[in-house]
Amino acid sequence: MIKLPEIFLEQKVHRRKPQLLLKFEYNDTLIGLLRKTEGALWSSTLKSWYIPDSKENLDIILNTFKDITAINTNKISKKVIFKRNLTEDQKKLLNNFFLYLRGKRYSESTIQTYTFFVADFVNFHTETPLTELSNRDVELFIEKVFLERKYSVSTQRQFISALKIFIVFHPHTKINNLILERPKKNRKLPNVLSQEEVLSIISATQNLKHRAIIALIYSCGLRISELINLKLVDFHIERKQLIVKNGKGRKDRYVSLADSFIPLLSNYYHSYKPVTYFVEGQKKGKYTAESVRQFLRKSCAKAQIKRTVTPHTLRHSYATHLLENGVDIRYIQSLLGHAKPETTMIYTHVKRKDLMEIQNPLDVALRKIKRMDNEKEKFLLSGRI
Repeated sequence: MIKLPEIFLEQKVHRRKPQLLLKFEYNDTLIGLLRKTEGALWSSTLKSWYIPDSKENLDIILNTFKDITAINTNKISKKVIFKRNLTEDQKKLLNNFFLYLRGKRYSESTIQTYTFFVADFVNFHTETPLTELSNRDVELFIEKVFLERKYSVSTQRQFISALKIFIVFHPHTKINNLILERPKKNRKLPNVLSQEEVLSIISATQNLKHRAIIALIYSCGLRISELINLKLVDFHIERKQLIVKNGKGRKDRYVSLADSFIPLLSNYYHSYKPVTYFVEGQKKGKYTAESVRQFLRKSCAKAQIKRTVTPHTLRHSYATHLLENGVDIRYIQSLLGHAKPETTMIYTHVKRKDLMEIQNPLDVALRKIKRMDNEKEKFLLSGRI
């Protein structure tokens, strides 16, 4: 019998949700089984398969592969391998917290994430009454759970945000809200494509529906969630405008449609005949974000673009190219739907046009020497000094 590669399980937050990662050497048998597992997806960013992190999904993975190959669970928190040991009162409290967040009109994604983190925190300190929990208990949870699971800084910030809301909802703890601090954000510059690279991706996309999606995301700077929820009635062709409803922060905004996109939109509409949404799945329901990511990866491969490109990369590129074309930062903030101008200002750091106009001091120094002594032997950086 051929020995299959060992599967290494790991926990990580991916796409803003806790995920269970499955890492192993390439094997068609293991991949075939994962393709049949509901919820299992491949991530080119993580270079592994993943599935939502839950006791039920962990059981599915263990049962699926237990008689096939070895499964390494050394990096899995033992508290996750077993069900949360919550009392009925704690379950009732968390359920009420879930309803409280809904009443505050948080997004479904935020509600699930915040409830998950608070449930994990309560479960970690299940031996301690809620009334006795202090800021030190919060620190211990971060040290033992977040650091061991290698959660990112942004995930830790989400947990602190969830806890701040929880102690407002349930003030009967010794946790001091004023002392709770979110770690500073990582100030990473956005990944931006050149205009030529964007066109090469669109050109390499042969499927008409996929081409229309990529062109619309870039030309309107849409978030992936905004694209998926976009309806046909949101297009105002006569005004060459598109209304994005209920975007991030429950804000509506108008964006302009590119003249060059109108013929592509018409061709796509008459070919696919969508009923309600701009882009629909097989049963005329909403398209999935993962489907967009998958065909975008394939288009980038055909266009010979080696870096990681996501739908949000197209949005970053849209904003940067507007800035390079001289559009005022305030208008770009409105087009992107940013609540704060500081969020939009990050694109000023990647604007290529201004960077290209800055003269490097080394070049200036060499030109100065050349002007001062034209009769002497030419001074070249690549030559002998």
